[in-house]
Amino acid sequence: MKEELLLFGFKKLVSALVLPPFLPWFLVLGGLALWQRSRRVAWALILIGAAAGWFFSVRVAVDWLAHPLEEIPPLNQQSLAHAEAIVILGAGQRRWLPEYQGPAPTGVGLERLRYGARLAKQSGLPVLVTGGAPTGGAAEAQTMAAALQEDFGLRPQWIEDQALDTRDNAKNSAAILMPLGIRRIVLVTHAVHMRRAVNEFEAVGFEVMPAPTGYFSRGGAESALHDWLPSASAAFWAALTAHEWLGLVAQSLRRFLF
Repeated sequence: MKEELLLFGFKKLVSALVLPPFLPWFLVLGGLALWQRSRRVAWALILIGAAAGWFFSVRVAVDWLAHPLEEIPPLNQQSLAHAEAIVILGAGQRRWLPEYQGPAPTGVGLERLRYGARLAKQSGLPVLVTGGAPTGGAAEAQTMAAALQEDFGLRPQWIEDQALDTRDNAKNSAAILMPLGIRRIVLVTHAVHMRRAVNEFEAVGFEVMPAPTGYFSRGGAESALHDWLPSASAAFWAALTAHEWLGLVAQSLRRFLF
């Protein structure tokens, strides 16, 4: 487990270095550091960093980045009749919220829980929630289970509380469900994350019925002037989407190398 935590920390460090918001600042600071040695290189780094900072904070960039990842359509309700269980992937947690006197799922995580609960109530299918505790404290799946029960009136059948990433989500869910003969699952996660998640769950033997939620892109909607201006919400969505592209690259490299 210690080695897994070290690997998890390493991956988080690498992603922080090569993704926004750090990367644009790193390029600008690198340009300033080289100012006395090479003005041409310094100006190039500063301009690239400034352009990257703008790009990863505007709504049009979110559409451009997210749309190719969100090509999996919403779940066909008829698919529920062929599924055997619903698996909801965690999306982080707030470690302490005074109004709850403890941890609670993030807003992104609540979007997944809400949709998963909706599908469970429509279908009557049992639910598995999955997410560990990479930084210690309560496992994410435990927090998800509490939110499902207290806020949505739904008790999950299984709680997988050891996973540190999407690959673990799949592997650990398989260890719980497949001995019970459950292979056909409805998989609930965000649309930008779905392609990577489906790859991992199919790799361990599941037949996956994707149930994407929380689409970031707007499906080709016409852009307005303010969509070209930086905003905090666009920066948040762009960072999450860039993380998914990096995850797909890492997934492809892992399959190629191993």
